Amino acid sequence: MATFTIIIPFYQREDGILRRALASVFAQSYRDFDVLVVDDQSPYPAEDELKPLGAEERSRITVIRQANAGPGGARNTGLDNVPAVSRYAAFLDSDDIWTPDHLQNAYSAMQSFDGDCYWASIHGGEEFDYHFGIADLEKSEGAHRLSDAPLIIELPDIAGVMLKNWAFLHMSCMVIGRPLIETVRFDAALRLAAEDVLFFCDCMLAARQVLLCGEAGALRGEGINIFHGVDNESPQFLKQQFITWMALDRLETRFAARPNEISTIKDYKTRARKMALWSQAKRMRKARLPDFRLLFHWACRDPALFASAFKLAGGKFSK
Repeated sequence: MATFTIIIPFYQREDGILRRALASVFAQSYRDFDVLVVDDQSPYPAEDELKPLGAEERSRITVIRQANAGPGGARNTGLDNVPAVSRYAAFLDSDDIWTPDHLQNAYSAMQSFDGDCYWASIHGGEEFDYHFGIADLEKSEGAHRLSDAPLIIELPDIAGVMLKNWAFLHMSCMVIGRPLIETVRFDAALRLAAEDVLFFCDCMLAARQVLLCGEAGALRGEGINIFHGVDNESPQFLKQQFITWMALDRLETRFAARPNEISTIKDYKTRARKMALWSQAKRMRKARLPDFRLLFHWACRDPALFASAFKLAGGKFSK
């Protein structure tokens, strides 16, 4: 069996997207891998994507079909089915592609520095410009360079750094070792937002050694992106912000003994409330009703939403 198991959650509407991702997998300089494709009740079936592949490539791919469970649920299915002999699990979103040395860089770094959690950098288009490269983290306090080619660094408080700005992290650049494969899972209830951030944090807190690589491990693709595809006036936007708040609320419990981090998380929660309320105010200006049901459900779990609404309304009427 293989050293790496590659987990690809699949939910797309176009032909060719998965084959493009798989082409980057089979172009890897490190070849000891197998592939799990989790077909999350995709509108375009994964099996149809695989028909043009050769027999050797097809023999290394296992397709698991399931009722739609969202990206976190699909990745959990992948983790649950990683063979016991696989040492590492590497994640790849079906609309992204890997650079040729991604697995080789991950394997070399994790072997050399006893890592069980690894990220490379990612490159993307203009709408992805909020991401920044891992090389920039060398400026962080306590950063330690472990190797030059490729650049590998470690940070003593990587989880704390992540809370300030997690835009250096991407799912398609992440590799985890056996201890994390067995113990850490996604919160599948967070279907529209932040399930990856919570998983990142849990892996960082559980890992013996987190390694960060300055080389690009992936290039961002152009398929369905659930988070960035939601317009702020759509009914889904309020749900997305509520789920973001839920993720932050759960994240807060991870840092209960760290007041600085709690303060940062509370600021993020305040921002999620404001964005949600502004989106509903925009709907009202266009003579569309707010989603009172979801707002009430949110307020029952988070009474601070009422205070944010009154503050927003007060600011509006004071102008």
